[in-house]
Amino acid sequence: MLVAVGWVAAAGGAAWAILTEDTPGRVLVGLATLIAALLALHGTLARPRLTADSNGLILRRFASRRQWAWAEVNVRLVRTRRLGRQVSTLELDAEDDLVVLGWLDLGVPPEDVADALRELRT
Repeated sequence: MLVAVGWVAAAGGAAWAILTEDTPGRVLVGLATLIAALLALHGTLARPRLTADSNGLILRRFASRRQWAWAEVNVRLVRTRRLGRQVSTLELDAEDDLVVLGWLDLGVPPEDVADALRELRT
């Protein structure tokens, strides 16, 4: 959903930048449109970040992918307090890497992903 909002914002900004007569505003909105389009593109290409099956986990990054067998990775659900509210993250602790994934990376609450990964691992 957030990626779709980014694409809509980029399209609206591009339309406004094309239709306006205000040159300084056109530059500022054009720059904001470019940033929104790049973020939406990253969200489109980098999803889904995490996939799992009975063999292990696959983590997609922007230009690469990492794969771990279940024996090579420890999955933890971590709850921390930030800005007065509790935030959950999913930590993947592999032999040489620590990856922290939040709701924005996963697309669903990390608690749901942790439960699903526990079921797959057994």
